[in-house]
Amino acid sequence: MSIDSLDPSEVSAADILGSAIERREDPALVTGTAEYTDDIQLANTAHMAVVRSQYGNARIEGVDTSAAEEMSGVVGVYTNDDLWREDTPGGGSFDLPVGWLLPSLNAVSHPILVDGHARYQGDAVAVVVAETRHQARDAVREIAVDYDRLDAVTDPGDALDDDAPQLHEDATGNVAFDWEIGDEEKTAAAFEDAAHTASIDLVNQLVIPNAMEPRAAVATYDPGTDELDVFMTSQNPHLHRLLMSGVIGHPEHKLRVKAPEVGGGFGSKIHHYGDEALVAWCSKLLERPVKWTATRSETYLTDAPGRGHETEAELAMDEDGTVLGLRVDTKANLGAYLSTFAPAVPTYLYGTLLSGQYDIPAIHAHVTGAFTNVPPVDAYRGAGRPEASFLVERLMDLGAKEVGMDPAEFRRHNFVPTEKFPYETQVAVVYDSGDYEKPFDRALDLVDYEDFRERQREAREEGRYLGIGLSCYIEACGLAPSELAGQLGAQAGLWESSLVRFHPSGTVTAFCGTSGHGQGHETTYAQIVANELGIDYDDVEVVEGDTDEIPQGMGTYGSRSAAVGGSSLVMSARKVVDKATEIAAHQLEADPDDVEFEAGEFHVAGAPDRSVGIQAVAQQAYLAHDLPDGLEPGLEATSFYDPDNFVFPFGTHVAVVEVDPESGEVEFERYVAVDDVGNQINPKIVEGQIHGGVAQGVGQALYEGAEYDDNGTLLTGSMQDYAVPKAEHVPEMETDSTVTPSPVNPLGVKGVGEAGTIAAPQAVVNAVADALDPFGVDGVEMPMTAERVWRAVEEGAAADGGEVAPPDDDATQGGAE
Repeated sequence: MSIDSLDPSEVSAADILGSAIERREDPALVTGTAEYTDDIQLANTAHMAVVRSQYGNARIEGVDTSAAEEMSGVVGVYTNDDLWREDTPGGGSFDLPVGWLLPSLNAVSHPILVDGHARYQGDAVAVVVAETRHQARDAVREIAVDYDRLDAVTDPGDALDDDAPQLHEDATGNVAFDWEIGDEEKTAAAFEDAAHTASIDLVNQLVIPNAMEPRAAVATYDPGTDELDVFMTSQNPHLHRLLMSGVIGHPEHKLRVKAPEVGGGFGSKIHHYGDEALVAWCSKLLERPVKWTATRSETYLTDAPGRGHETEAELAMDEDGTVLGLRVDTKANLGAYLSTFAPAVPTYLYGTLLSGQYDIPAIHAHVTGAFTNVPPVDAYRGAGRPEASFLVERLMDLGAKEVGMDPAEFRRHNFVPTEKFPYETQVAVVYDSGDYEKPFDRALDLVDYEDFRERQREAREEGRYLGIGLSCYIEACGLAPSELAGQLGAQAGLWESSLVRFHPSGTVTAFCGTSGHGQGHETTYAQIVANELGIDYDDVEVVEGDTDEIPQGMGTYGSRSAAVGGSSLVMSARKVVDKATEIAAHQLEADPDDVEFEAGEFHVAGAPDRSVGIQAVAQQAYLAHDLPDGLEPGLEATSFYDPDNFVFPFGTHVAVVEVDPESGEVEFERYVAVDDVGNQINPKIVEGQIHGGVAQGVGQALYEGAEYDDNGTLLTGSMQDYAVPKAEHVPEMETDSTVTPSPVNPLGVKGVGEAGTIAAPQAVVNAVADALDPFGVDGVEMPMTAERVWRAVEEGAAADGGEVAPPDDDATQGGAE
């Protein structure tokens, strides 16, 4: 089902919420008039480039900068030693902090410039500042670094071996943390009572974020006022302001961080990197603007990858196929250092979702975080939730096979019953609301599941191998409340702030502490405020992403914007209405309790002719000629909204594929996505988010994967080697939805930004495994390149005494092998 966009002028304020109006952001974006970070041109700007370690693990014996310093246009060359000189800006830690602490965490030092030991290829050794970008990059090549190369380790399992190279003196055995959740004894008892078990060993590979716009920053410092402005690619300007303040030693109230247009983030622009701090530090040192824009190859080396799990898991079942228990042991790749929120991703964002959509009475998960010689690993679209969903949904297929049930019927048999909501899982969370059979049944109807099984049987008789893969996912969005997050280790609140301000003319500006980078906030937030205030959508302007405009905010990640940011706007708008009610009652000579508000009009109950519009009230609020006694002029309100619980979107995705066993090629026949994200503010934007998420999930399933050699050198360091899916690789999607409102926020929304990425990988992997079942193949490791699929078929056929022809050369292209 494709949704047609509407012109906002055709939709009333009363109907604006829930309407698929056109995105107001798009004209500037598609015509090239939008301003990105690199577009910012300030007078007298110098340019920074970074010298990066060429090795995955090495001691730095010396850095010779003399040749670079003599080059034309070079303003300065700086190493870690220069950060601590008395004649350079000091007072900072020059060490990147961790924003989530665990009881067992080894919070190792993470200097913004290498202090004697480079721990991944791309670790920053020095920076050059020059008059032009090209001069800075030329000078980088003239800096001589004396390396003592050390053995490297890039896989978490290998890093935890006794004989692995040790990355940090204060992290024995490369252990970043040791964490568990659930009841180990209860789970062990469930396995003792089980009639059937199913097990899996899997790798959820590292994936590299590929935002349209690389990371970039422009900093300008005014020594007269001590004001430092930093324009940067950020999903969370307020967090970057707070962290950067401590890293470089600049007062937070004198530091402005603003995100212009941000060409995609997918989690990689939440975290605080050393590069942006160095730009700001150099601007202070030189007292002039400094700009840095990463090259695409730099982003492959340095931007925080996601996933990186090695997992062993078992599912326990009784004779009837009822799941009794789940046991999980995961080794999680944390990279060379701890990124900003890295410890939370493979623990609280992963372990707490291991119940999936299922009523599992006993669960125990053990997660060991490992330091390795890859870039610091952190949140990537979905962040922990895709890893959990992939594991659970792969086991559901294997469990069904073990007990001899159809995978659809096995899932239905084990769903959390609707009457059990709110449902408390065995892994510490309470699902707010759900009706899992509705999207499940709708998805099966759309693909005509029973008819497909008949077609599959007929196709196999003809030597064609069709497969269907189910993915019943659940997601946790809008992490909250702040008190609970603090108890779990968060070093920040998870509320959101907003301000809704009427202007005397009757127009409104809505300020919100989130920071959009493609989600359509300017549209959806305007819809929320217009609906609450009963005014025209075009009369609402939305501002975010600037710490000078919005004093506080918690940013955009984890599909939190609508559930937390949108709800904050609702609360602020309702406070505005409350104050406007007092003014309107005064004008109407009525008691405020007798004044009703509807569709932008205040009227006296029982006397609809006695009314005044809210925009007229706003004018009177600023004229202040006749206000109620004791009421201040003006009409605006601020809210800090802290939800009582997460929200939990869910849904069913189904992939239908055909696999050629002789070439390993996988072709999509259909892809169906039925999602329940609660109430929808703008269905067209919801549809777009599903499309984008599925594209990334399909990318992980079939094409994407970071590969390193034994020296820690990235082998997939460009789009020539790392296969980002093109339009031709993404299936045509059929989308639909059900609506189960969330009871924990005033909008009833649940979040949608990561749903497709969470749901898609296992749908595709399960479909391929289903297609290849006649060959004894029950799964193929991601990314399922043609070569990997062919080899899985060959191994299965060989075990059965058969033989499969080798793949064509062309069939093995396009993956990360």
